[in-house]
Amino acid sequence: MAKPCGILAERFACTASISDDVPEQQVKDTLHFLKRVGISDPVPDHCETKDFYSYLVRGILKPLNIQRGRVTCLVSVKPAFINSFGGFHGGAIAAVAEAVSVATARTVVAEDKELFLGELSISYLSSAPKNAEVIVDGSVVRSGRNLTVIAQEFKLKKTGNLIYTARATFYHMPVSKL
Repeated sequence: MAKPCGILAERFACTASISDDVPEQQVKDTLHFLKRVGISDPVPDHCETKDFYSYLVRGILKPLNIQRGRVTCLVSVKPAFINSFGGFHGGAIAAVAEAVSVATARTVVAEDKELFLGELSISYLSSAPKNAEVIVDGSVVRSGRNLTVIAQEFKLKKTGNLIYTARATFYHMPVSKL
């Protein structure tokens, strides 16, 4: 198949290598989708600052309860975090899950230990609509010398419906000597 430049005159499409077994209409549809979601659009200058991502995530989180082995936060689903289907963006959910997991792990792991996120899994059961409030409840499943496992439930505040679950595994650095 020819380079996609002939199919769709977009600069990002010209760099793609397309397999010969993909029908031309599917290539067009895929490239149009990528254009619609902003692939290869320039990142605005104000987003290139140090910790911009962290500021964004912190802007939607509010701690509600902190106990040993448990952290509960409120998440406000602001319009900036909505995907093209009108629900809470999966990447934003993952960012919130990571932040709340770190906070939960810190309630049981000593400050002299650095945490390394080794695994984060998320089950997307439903969706949170724009302007919804979501309660995120994180709890320690297991914590030992070298790792900590955190489980989370995301529930809509209004109905209490479970919409996402997450599980994070953190490795402690440096590793304890046996």
